[in-house]
Formats: sequence, structure tokens, C-alpha cells
Amino acid sequence: MESESKTGIVAPYLLAIDVGGTHTDIELVDVRSGRTFRHKIASTPKTPANAVREGTREILALAGVEPSEVGYFAHGMTVATNALVQGRLAKAALLTTKGFRDILEIRRQRQPHIYNTRVSKPLPPIERNLRIEIDERQFLFGIADVTPDDAEIEEIAKHLRESGVDAVAVCFMHSYRDPAHERMVGDKLAGLLPDVFLSVSCDVMPEFREYERTSTTAINAALGPVMQRYLSSIEKDAAENGITVTPRIMQSNGGVTSPEEAGRVPVRTLASGPAAGVIGATEIARKLGIENIISFDVGGTTADVCLVEKYNPLVAVEREFGGYPVRSSTIDSLSVGAGGGSIAWSDSGGFLHVGPQSAGADPGPVCYGNGGTEPTVTDANLVLGRLNPDGLLSGRLAVDVEAARRAIEIKVGTPHGLSVEEAAAGILTILNENMVQAVRVISVERGFDPRDFTLVAFGGGGPLLAGKLARELGITRIVVPRSPGLLCAEGLLVAETRADFSLTRFTEIGAETWPVVLDQLSQLQAAAADWFVKEDIPAGAGSTDFAVDMRYRGQSHELRVELNIKDPGEASADMLRERFLEEHRKAYGFASDLPMEIVTIRSVARAPNHPRPAEEATVDAGDPIVGYRQVYFSSEKGYVTCPIYDRRRIAPGMVILGPAIVEQMDSTTVVEPGDEIESMQTGDLIQRIRPSPAATG
Repeated sequence: MESESKTGIVAPYLLAIDVGGTHTDIELVDVRSGRTFRHKIASTPKTPANAVREGTREILALAGVEPSEVGYFAHGMTVATNALVQGRLAKAALLTTKGFRDILEIRRQRQPHIYNTRVSKPLPPIERNLRIEIDERQFLFGIADVTPDDAEIEEIAKHLRESGVDAVAVCFMHSYRDPAHERMVGDKLAGLLPDVFLSVSCDVMPEFREYERTSTTAINAALGPVMQRYLSSIEKDAAENGITVTPRIMQSNGGVTSPEEAGRVPVRTLASGPAAGVIGATEIARKLGIENIISFDVGGTTADVCLVEKYNPLVAVEREFGGYPVRSSTIDSLSVGAGGGSIAWSDSGGFLHVGPQSAGADPGPVCYGNGGTEPTVTDANLVLGRLNPDGLLSGRLAVDVEAARRAIEIKVGTPHGLSVEEAAAGILTILNENMVQAVRVISVERGFDPRDFTLVAFGGGGPLLAGKLARELGITRIVVPRSPGLLCAEGLLVAETRADFSLTRFTEIGAETWPVVLDQLSQLQAAAADWFVKEDIPAGAGSTDFAVDMRYRGQSHELRVELNIKDPGEASADMLRERFLEEHRKAYGFASDLPMEIVTIRSVARAPNHPRPAEEATVDAGDPIVGYRQVYFSSEKGYVTCPIYDRRRIAPGMVILGPAIVEQMDSTTVVEPGDEIESMQTGDLIQRIRPSPAATG
């Protein structure tokens, strides 16, 4: 199926670019044949748009494709996350209900760490002198509302103009119930401050819990100008490169949206990169018929893990980013500082740690020769023979093995009385423990047994590290996609266009209240229908799913209950009760017939994008074994003579017994002694792990 650009020319190519902390991944696909071109370049953290611009030019030149032939362009990035974590935020102000000025500092009155009272909380994204109270109130129990005064709003606007703010957040206490006051103030400020980015909570997160809503709205305001500048440059560069289609931006929920929408609500892109990887891993699992997976994405800075049950990634309505709570529908992945660039360091007590600090793309690991001096995970893998000493990225990235050895010896080996090999192996052992704990958080702590799941390893470092992780967890099967280092880019190409809607209304479940619930479901259905029209999605091409957040009356936390209906009329009060009881038993091991209430009703509108054709598993001619190398697997075995396989020459059906190293442009797969790996007809690899006694016991 060919796609058509706005100019009407047939444009058969799909382009995806995912900007990571260390590398930018690029993929170009011909939808007529499935022919795929893949490319990888170093990211440019200070000006991330530069890598997108240059990467676009390079892959089009590599493929011999004219820019006008690109009919779909999807983009994932870490711009919002990096801006938040690094404090590169716009100067923003907050207008809030009188008495709630300090809510961003009071938070939930909980310490970040229970046993450490000296841990600093993150500074609020908006300075206190720019948090302004307004005489406004909506009462829920019959008391007359206090409507904002026009003269007061004009005075506040004058003050904000003189303060030179770039953005304003508006968040009133009960706007989730009735947004009239917020909309009035927002409309007034839009006229008085036309060049200022506005973030109004009823548009960003129309749900209750005032601290989380205020935090989300404030962060959205502080990110708005930053993201709008970035997205504007992406669109401008794409047009200058000759691409005639508007980019689609990956959101945290695993769907793509327009640059306008992403710029309006940038908090919805805070997990853009990890979400693309999970979508890509889920698509691989679907292709192989594997329902339950744990995605394991290791890049240069972090390792991201996510549990996918029956092809559905777990979703969270709230995540913390840089210590700030953000309420937004987000694929529930967990990030830990355990990437290829994670630095090995010793604390004041002499204990060795790995991460969360990362060498990133600049200066990068010591072996890259770009000025790095601190030993990293990549340096450890290179010293142990797991990475090609002649260069990475098919030789395009030269590496210095001796520099890596010296750094590990000086910073880790000598201080701890270890040989270079023991020190490098120790770095990987500590890293593995960090990753084991992350997987247990998203599986064991939520009632799932990781042994019932398949690990899908991707990112540049996933296949390199997955075997040891799987063995520790008792996982016996790993999937290594055909292009693991570019799976996030592939995920961009299969992601749906998606939008999430929500409505907070406290409604006890009963026959007399059911018409109210149906009316609320219908409101969300109408919002989804309006969105389909706005996104130019043809009638019948999209679908809407519904869910409700429910709890027993008196509880303070809710459970998500999926309705599995396409029309509100299919739901009933009895169905909701039964589904809630089922979810409660699953989460807590019991359920009772106490009064239940709906807190928030949700809907998800989605529509498929261009279909991704199957890519034929082509095999290059020649002996798949391209050499042998001494590889260090453990102190007991020491160095082992290990065959090195070129993945491009591994034919479907071939089984490789460990020890072995499988190399390709974008990643390296380590097959430890006793394990085996099989090439599938799809071009993916299935790695079978010999479980350790500790994991199975």
C-alpha cells in the first residue's frame, strides 16, 4: 500500500528516526517491497535536531531515495525528558486558587526515601515568586462560587509581562469537576499575553488529586516553549531536506500524534523513546506468536524494561520523571541507569557502583577516544572480548582497547586489588544486579513470575547483556530481533495514531446512577469522534476503547478496569462490578461485595497508520564464522576461544551452540557456554538459556 503526500505525489517510503542519549537510529522502508535501509549515527545532545537533520540526509543518500518519495515520517526523542532532568526549562508562572501557592513544595508530605531525612526534594519547576494566587473557588456543597475578577487577571497579566515569563500554567482546585473558571482565565490570558505558552489543567490533565494535577500542568508549561522550538526545527529541517509530509511524534502512551498536539501537551512525550521500543518489541512478539514478554532495551544511558501481557504493554496513569510526578497515560516501563555508557565508580567507603551516571555521547566511553576518562560498561565488554576490538558499527566507530584496559585498571582494578579482567567482570556483575532488580519491580512485585515470560532484548546493549540477566531470573528464552539496535525506530513505524481522554466523576455503582455513567461514557465517545475528524481519520478506520478507575468507597487508590466494549451501550453496572472484583482479586488476593465507586472514566481513540510489509530474511553468501576471539566469560573458565559469527550470513533454521559471539552493525549477541541460538524464518534469533540452579530453585 503506497502512501500519498500532501502534494499528491506517490510517496512509497516510510522514515523513522529515534534520538537516543548516545545514538540516533534511522530506518527507511519501501512499503511496496519491504526493502529496508538502516543507519545509526552519534546523537548531538546539545542540539538534538542536528542528528535528525543529518541522519535524514545520510539515509536518503545511502538508499538513493529522493526526499519527495517519503510518505510517512515518525519521530521519537528524549528532548522533554532531558530538559526536565537537566533543568533546561522555560521561565514559567503558575496561577492557582488562593491558599494553594505552595502545593508544589508541600507535595504529598512524603520523603523520597523513608530512612533518609536529608534527601533533597527536587526544586519546583516554577519559582515561588512566580506562583500567584487568585481569588477563585468552586464549592461542591452548595456554597456560592467565587468567580475570578477581570481586573485582577489584568493586573496579574501585567506583572507576568514585566517578569518576562515564557509560559503560564493555570490550575484551580476543582477544575476537574467544572473547568469554567480555568477556561475563562485561560482565554483572558491568551488575549493579554499572546506570545506566552499557556498550560491549562483542564486541557492537560482533567483529573482530581490537586498536587499531581498542579505538578503535571506546571511541568507542561515549563516544557512547552522548549518542545515547541524543537518541533518547529524538526518540521523546518524536514521541509528543507525536501520531505513534504508532516512528522508524527511518538508519545508516552505508545501512539503517535501531530507536532502541534505534542507541542501543546509535551508532558505526553516524556517517555517517547522507551515507548517506541516497547511497541517494536510487542510487534516482534506478535509476529512470533509469543503473547507474554519482558522488553529489555539497553542503550547508551539507561536500560528500560516493560512487561507485556497478551500483547498489551502495562500502562500507568502516573510516572515520576526527575522526581516530579506526571499524570498521563504512559507505557509502564522502568528505566535504570544501566546503559553502555554507565560509569563504574567507587564511593567514599570503597564500594564499587555502576551508574546511574553515564558518559553518554559526549565524551562517551573511554574506548571511543573522545576524551572520556571514566571506565564504562562498554569498556568492560570490550576488554573481555565481547565486543569487536577492530571497531563497532561495522567498523565505522574505531575503539581503543588499551585505553579501556588502562582506565579499568586505574579506576577499578588497582583500588580493589583485582586484575583487569576481574574488574571488568565485576562491573558487568554489578550492572546485572541493577537490571535484575528492575525486572523484579515490574514483574514479581506486581504478581507476575518472570519465568513465565520471554525476554526480548534490543538496543545496542540488550543482546550483549541479556543472557546473564535471563539466567539470573530463570527466564529460558530470549528473542533477539533482526535489528535490535534499531528496534525503537521500527516501533515508530508500527505505532498507531492515538489519543487518551479522561473524566473524573465520583459515582457509586448502582441501578439509579447507571444513566449518569452512560452519559459520561458517551461524552468521552464524542470527544474521541471529534478527534478522529481533527486527525483526518476516515470514518470506520479508528476505534475507541473504554476503561474506568474504580475502588471500594473509602479507599484512596483505584484499580483500572478495562471494559472491552466498543460502544457505551454494551456496558452495565453488573459487568463493572464483576470486572472490578476480578481485578481486585488479581491485585490483592481477595475481593468483597462492599459499595464500589467509579472515580475516573477513560477512553482511548486509536487508528492504524501505514502497514509495515514483511521483510524477507535475506542471507549474505559466505561462511557465517568470520573468525575467532578470546572471550572472558567467568573467573572459573577464564578466556575461551570463541567463534565470531556474522549475523548477515546466518541462514534461517541454523542453530549455534555457545560459546559464540554474533556480530552485526547495530548490536552484538553473546551466547554463553551451554546456551544455544536459532535463526527463525522471520530473521529474528531465539536464544535458549540453560537456567542456573539458583533461579530454578
